[in-house]
Amino acid sequence: MPAKKILIIGPAWVGDMVMAQSLFKTIKQAHPDAIIDVLAPNWSSALLERMPEVNQALVLPFAHGELQLRKRWQIGARLRTENYQQAIILPNSWKSALIPFAARIPIRTGWMRELRYGLLNDIRYLNKEALPLMIQRFIALGLPKNAALPAQAQLPKPALQVNQLSINATLTKFNLTQTKPILALCPGAEFGPAKRWPSSHYAKIAAAKLKEGWAVWLFGSPKDQPVAAEIQQETQHACIDLTGKTNLGEAVDLLSLANLVVSNDSGLMHIAAALQRPLVVVYGSSSPRFTPPLNERVKIISLELPCSPCFQRECPLGHLNCLKQLSPDLVLQAIHDLIPA
Repeated sequence: MPAKKILIIGPAWVGDMVMAQSLFKTIKQAHPDAIIDVLAPNWSSALLERMPEVNQALVLPFAHGELQLRKRWQIGARLRTENYQQAIILPNSWKSALIPFAARIPIRTGWMRELRYGLLNDIRYLNKEALPLMIQRFIALGLPKNAALPAQAQLPKPALQVNQLSINATLTKFNLTQTKPILALCPGAEFGPAKRWPSSHYAKIAAAKLKEGWAVWLFGSPKDQPVAAEIQQETQHACIDLTGKTNLGEAVDLLSLANLVVSNDSGLMHIAAALQRPLVVVYGSSSPRFTPPLNERVKIISLELPCSPCFQRECPLGHLNCLKQLSPDLVLQAIHDLIPA
């Protein structure tokens, strides 16, 4: 019997793509010979190539939110010769289900959203109370309909693999060394400012660890450069600012070397968790009850104010108390608990 061949329509966010590895692992546990291809934005290739369960990454050539129905149909038509037996569609949008339909994939699995009748023919209906975690919702799509999920503690967790040759090349490119313990700070959040712990708070963490003889590396996208500049200003430019300088693969390589990571709820947080780095995460507008870091060595800090989690990009009340009032001392204590001096 030929190996089962599955096309996954991947999510559009870094953290979600990391968590999708739990689905890939679930499929491989049930079908070790399964061939898993993932159709997703180009940036995701750096993550997918570090997931041994994935056969190949196929590039979805659209910007986030672009409709491009004709081009989606054309991509689907080209995929007909690949003879996929099943498609699993992780995004909830109507447009994300169009390519597998155009590809004439016989089983098209996904959650019922945006009136996707017809496009999907293995429709699942989500019970949010029964499946509170995103990885549970991903994993459920890889199981037969109505199948029971393993207990939360037994769910397969993301585990990105790194290559020492690639790490060495990245260290050389940025003229970095490992002569000191490394604190990685991830002060950005693509979703919006309501997920961003203040830069002045991050600067206090950086200053404390610099005083102890650590190196502090700042990670993030070009959008996070202003925040990194504020941290640099408050620490007399004693940190190494990598924001906007690394590509995603290089960021993965360098994060794998961190002795400690402090992060907002962000894609880089999920990468650090999947690399099994000791991790402290600050939560403001979002909640660890939906997308927690899947890591045994983690401390989660949240004030759990009555107004949070609001899941908004910006604080609807205008004060951002859920993050401003979350003091650096709380994070320093969490660091001490995680890595005793």
